[in-house]
Amino acid sequence: MGDNTKMRWPDRRLLDLLNLEIPIIQAPMAGADSVALARCVSSTGALGSLACPLLDADDIREAARKLRHEIDRPFNLNFFCHAMEPPDAAAIAKWKQVLKPHYERLGLDIESVAESRLRLPFNEEICDVVEEVRPAVVSFHFGLPEANLVDRLKRLGIKILSTATSVREAKWLEARGCDAIIAQGVEAGGHRGMFLETDIGSQTGLFALLPQVRDAVSVPVIATGGIADARGVVAAFALGASGVQLGTAYLLCPEANVSPLFRSALERAAEKETALTNLFSGRPARGIVNRFLREVGPMSDAVPAFPYAATLVAPLRTASERAGSEDYLQMWAGQAVGLAKSIPAGEFTRKLAAEALSRLP
Repeated sequence: MGDNTKMRWPDRRLLDLLNLEIPIIQAPMAGADSVALARCVSSTGALGSLACPLLDADDIREAARKLRHEIDRPFNLNFFCHAMEPPDAAAIAKWKQVLKPHYERLGLDIESVAESRLRLPFNEEICDVVEEVRPAVVSFHFGLPEANLVDRLKRLGIKILSTATSVREAKWLEARGCDAIIAQGVEAGGHRGMFLETDIGSQTGLFALLPQVRDAVSVPVIATGGIADARGVVAAFALGASGVQLGTAYLLCPEANVSPLFRSALERAAEKETALTNLFSGRPARGIVNRFLREVGPMSDAVPAFPYAATLVAPLRTASERAGSEDYLQMWAGQAVGLAKSIPAGEFTRKLAAEALSRLP
C-alpha cells in the first residue's frame, strides 16, 4: 500500500501525525505481543506496538534494535503509569486467605512464594532509555507520567498516545500534551486504561464513548474495543475515529506470544464468555472466564493493589499451565474474541485495511 491508498482513507490526520499508510494500530499486549508481531504489522504501513512494562533497560534496547532491523517504519513502545503502593501485611494476609484453598487444590505452599518481577511504571531511568532508542511513538496506559518526562519525549519529536475510558479522561490527556487519544470501550480485552475513573460499572461501550470523545477533543481519536474485522473499522470511522487499535484480533496470529493452552481457549471462544476481573493484577482487565474467575470473582475486594496482586497468583497460573488446565490461566481477550482468525499478522493487517476501504464511502 502506498500514497494512493493513504489518500483513500476519509480521515488522514492519524496517518499524517504518525507517518503511517494504514490507520491501524496493533495493541500492545504485555506477555502476548512480540517483536515479530510488531515488525510484521509495522512493515505493512500500519503501527506495530510492543508492551514494555515487564522489560528492563537492556530488553528495551534490544527490542528497538530488532524492530528496526532491515525495516524503516514507525513502531510504538508502550508503558504503564501506575503508582507503586505496596500493600500492608493485613492486606497480604487477607489475599492469602482467599487464595489458600486454591493453592491446596494444586498442591502448592502459599507460604513459600518468592518475589516476582512486577510491572514498573514509566520513570526517569526508562525515559533515559527511550530517549536513547527514539521510537516514533510512545503510548501510555493509566494516564501519563510526570509532565517533565512527557516533555522530554516530545522535545525529541516522539508522538505521545494514551488511553481514555471517558470524556473526562480524554480532556485530561489532551490538556497534558497527548498527540492522539485512544478511546477504549468497555468491550476491550486486557487492562482498562482507567486513571480518573474508578467505577467499572459506569465504563462505557465504544459506540457511546467514541463520538463523545471525538466531540470533546481536537486531537485525533483512535477507537479500540470490540473491533476485529472491517465492519468494526468502518463503524469506528463513521463515529469519528481517525484510526483503530486492535489487540484480541491479533492473538491467533502465529507471531503472537500465546501458549498452546491459551490458543486453544481462543479458538474455542464461541463457547466461552469474557468478564472484567481484578484477580490477576489488582486492576480491572477483561479476559476469558475460567474456574478462578467463577469461584473467586471476577471482582474481589480482597485483591491487593496493582501490580502486587500478581505475585501470589503467579504460582497458580504456572501450575495450571503445567497441568494443561485453563482453571487459573490469565487469558486476556476482548468481547470480539470470537471474530479472531489464525492468519499471519501482515496478511491480516493488509486484508483488514483493503476490506475496510472497500466498504467505506
